[in-house]
Amino acid sequence: MSEIHTHPAHSVRPSVLSDEAALGELDRATWSTLHAVSPRPQPPYAPFFDENHRPLDFLVAEVRDATGETRLAGYTRLVLPTPLACNTHVRQIQGLAVADWARGRGIARALLRAAMAAARDQGANRMTLRVLGHNAPARALYASEGFVVEGVLPGEFFLAGRYVDDVLMGRSLAP
Repeated sequence: MSEIHTHPAHSVRPSVLSDEAALGELDRATWSTLHAVSPRPQPPYAPFFDENHRPLDFLVAEVRDATGETRLAGYTRLVLPTPLACNTHVRQIQGLAVADWARGRGIARALLRAAMAAARDQGANRMTLRVLGHNAPARALYASEGFVVEGVLPGEFFLAGRYVDDVLMGRSLAP
């Protein structure tokens, strides 16, 4: 298990099975209609990892706090967008979350850059993602990292009493 990205204040690495409890807590703590289309998680909570959400699909960011303790601060999920052989050159971000206490430290950007590096290492030459139209901070981050809007599904979701667009973004991974 090696680090993919290091920074004086944080590092990004592949997730491992022992991250499951912390990832589940983080996922529940960051749930919001700003980015989630599924209902708010309710107890009893389903496992974070399952046959469709394997540890090897996730990268996690860790931060060393003032006491020297290393804490899980965020994650992203990087997967093949479809099971089709003709689509294996593409990787898709399916989830990116950063703990409230860790925001503003460049962790989301580090996770995104680490995901792009991992996708290149896996032989991908293109990356895509979907983001809700009203999630301006995420859209700005993705645009600043070279993602462009490639399509919009207007009113695709009904969240918190209003219709929300599903925005498809993508970029080349060529150097």
